[in-house]
Amino acid sequence: RSQRDDEPPAASGAASAQCPGDTDLLLDPEGTLFDRAGGSPWRGGRCYPALTGSVAGTGHGAPSSSQVFVVRRDQDIYIQTLRKLFNESHGIFMGLQRSEEELAGKSRKAHLVQVSKNYRSVIRACMEDMHEAAVSTQDPALQGQYSTQVSILSAMELIWNLCEILFVEAATAGPLLLRLLDWVRLHVCDVDSMVREVLSSESPSKHKLFWNVVDIFVLQGRMDEARHLLSKEASANPTSMNMYKILDELMKKMPVPSIGNTQTLTELELKWQHWHEECQRYLQDGTFASSPHMESICKILLGDEDAILEKKELMTTWYHFLVTRLLYSHPTVKPVELRFYAQSSMDLFLGGESSPEPLDMILMAAFEFEIHQVIKECSIVLSNWWFVAHLTDLLDHCKLLQSHNLYFGSNMREFLLLEYASGLFSHHSLWQLGVDYFDHCPEYGRVYLELHIERIPLSTEQKALKVLRICEQRQMQEQVRSICKIMAMKALRNNRLGSALSWSIRAKDAAFATLISDRFLKDYCERGCFSDLDLIDNLGPSMLLSDRLTFLGKYREFHRLYGEKRFSEAARLLLTLMTAHIAPCSFWMTLLTDALPLLEQKEVIFSAEQTYELMRCLEDLTAGNPDKQKFQDDDVETTKVEMLRLALARNLARVIVKEGTVEGS
Repeated sequence: RSQRDDEPPAASGAASAQCPGDTDLLLDPEGTLFDRAGGSPWRGGRCYPALTGSVAGTGHGAPSSSQVFVVRRDQDIYIQTLRKLFNESHGIFMGLQRSEEELAGKSRKAHLVQVSKNYRSVIRACMEDMHEAAVSTQDPALQGQYSTQVSILSAMELIWNLCEILFVEAATAGPLLLRLLDWVRLHVCDVDSMVREVLSSESPSKHKLFWNVVDIFVLQGRMDEARHLLSKEASANPTSMNMYKILDELMKKMPVPSIGNTQTLTELELKWQHWHEECQRYLQDGTFASSPHMESICKILLGDEDAILEKKELMTTWYHFLVTRLLYSHPTVKPVELRFYAQSSMDLFLGGESSPEPLDMILMAAFEFEIHQVIKECSIVLSNWWFVAHLTDLLDHCKLLQSHNLYFGSNMREFLLLEYASGLFSHHSLWQLGVDYFDHCPEYGRVYLELHIERIPLSTEQKALKVLRICEQRQMQEQVRSICKIMAMKALRNNRLGSALSWSIRAKDAAFATLISDRFLKDYCERGCFSDLDLIDNLGPSMLLSDRLTFLGKYREFHRLYGEKRFSEAARLLLTLMTAHIAPCSFWMTLLTDALPLLEQKEVIFSAEQTYELMRCLEDLTAGNPDKQKFQDDDVETTKVEMLRLALARNLARVIVKEGTVEGS
């Protein structure tokens, strides 16, 4: 089903890794996603069955000792701290499917943006939990795993947030820059700790990191914070007061787009041009010549690429450089222009010193509005299907993937949801979430669900009932029968006849119900009593499933009538069981023996006609038995037959006398 499954494992250049349990496997060496801000590797290696050992016929004379190891995929679903991600995102996914038809127009777009934010909040909450786990653990190996997961989740949120801005919200010129600034501030540089360190010092303006913090604020467009820090420099250094006031005024007057503002883009560009010329004039006049730091800030305000690139270490990433560059050189950038600025920014920032990482390529694809390339790259790099499945579903609801169908018929959304749900089904409890994802795959979802639900290990009756309820709700009759048969067989192996019978009735399996009914009757013959009376007493219409089950229910009813001393009704029922031929031949002697107490009652129970029927049944039993000789040699059976004949003869005599007396009177 998965394109990944069809790809051949790498034959050369593949990195060897070790799996839990010392299992050798091959990892696809397609790259490591490296988060430059976090400094942690984001590895998305894909696992394949690995053939290890020497190969026969190589000419070296070494015997073949190959071994094949089965490698389990989708390992992330087994990470306990990621359970929140899977569980809570499932609720968001279901809410999105239900609300699809209810919303339209602007309210629909606002709803989709909110859904996207909800997904991001789950990613962030999970990332915070993982960070806390990394801090609290004492195990270095676990700490490394948690840190890696934090890096992965951070990168996932970074990509998702950018896709939200460009694709879901589809921000236009003006608001687009504001959204990108928020994106950079949230994801790229966390300067809070640096700010606290500077402000808590005795003389903030003398602190070694003071100008670094000011520069970061300016690079991120956080003018109010930058002006606040510069005011401390002016207070501590009165000689720079004049320069400070001019720079502060320039920063204060800087025109920026604002959401809800009625000014047009043309008006904004005109104001920005006047402001830019003013900054240029002050720089050319040498106003800030005596302060290299302020002069550098003025150059940044003018969008001087060299001046901005000098702060490369503070920005850490090319996409931070891109947003800063747009802020100070092209604040009214249009979405279609992003691709050109993004490519040139990456080239300038990397400068040929390093090649782009997979994360860089994903973000570049987003800036180029290549949605399918974003999904493809994420599918290759990420170690599970959660991200691409939910992002693609959201984009599909935004009507951005309608034209893209896969060659085998299913669209991309359904393909990725099927893969994600299939992974969930390999987990002992998360499989329940997978059911809902399959339900919302209209083309192949039901087929996948039918195949996967049959593979769920039915370890307990409670779990089996849960699976059964899911199948019954979806009218999956074949799976219902299969589950019931499996549970019935398990119960039968454990000699739990009542449970086995209950499951076989639920499966409507007549043959199996007959088999279990025979076991009940056999147990009765051996022990002289029935087990699971509550079940047998309340079979109701279910006893009609098979003749043997009908006989079991009616035979139990005979015993109940006898126990209640309703002898006439019990006698009629016993005779019916024999004459209707639903009783197994092997049980006839037991039925006839059950008639003995009724034949010996003081009151005549059987009529002459009924007595003749019993006699015929006895003769049929003795004459038609294939082991007649063995039957005759068995003293116990012979004694039973003689007692029955005697009892029947005496009962017949009593009946004739009684009936004759009645007729004579």
